[in-house]
Amino acid sequence: MRLPVIRGLSDRRILVNYRVNPESVAALLPPPFRPQLVGGYAVAGICLIRLRDLRPRGFPRWIGLSSENAAHRIAVEWNDGDHVQQGVYVIRRDTNSRLNALAGGRVFPGVHHRGKFFVRESDRRFEVSLDSHDGLASMRVVASKTDQWPHDSVFGSLEEASSFFAAG
Repeated sequence: MRLPVIRGLSDRRILVNYRVNPESVAALLPPPFRPQLVGGYAVAGICLIRLRDLRPRGFPRWIGLSSENAAHRIAVEWNDGDHVQQGVYVIRRDTNSRLNALAGGRVFPGVHHRGKFFVRESDRRFEVSLDSHDGLASMRVVASKTDQWPHDSVFGSLEEASSFFAAG
């Protein structure tokens, strides 16, 4: 069976990352992955994406669906012959869309768990929360736009962080 090409827009993407004890996340990773370290820390996070106007190619935009989605990720590395590869390992995906949950693993990568999202946004402030239907995932992010780089970040600059996440 040939799957249709899906069109749509990534309407919003927030990448929330935090430093984690490497031993804590190593237990969550299957072989051959290991945590990718920055300043002695593993980096884990949640990618919050709003998809809009999702529809089969050729269908009008007004028929498209929207969804809120979360991918819970860990920055990883692994050996590939003589080279070390870098990327992210997604340990869980959540969505508010029944369609995304049904299509997970078929049209969309990975199993998608259903959840309830709450979103409030303005030009300078974002608030996103998730409570999964299975009770295994819950999170709340409140963030504001800023021109200041956090002094306690494991990354020295935005450019350094962007370079690190480009692999994932």
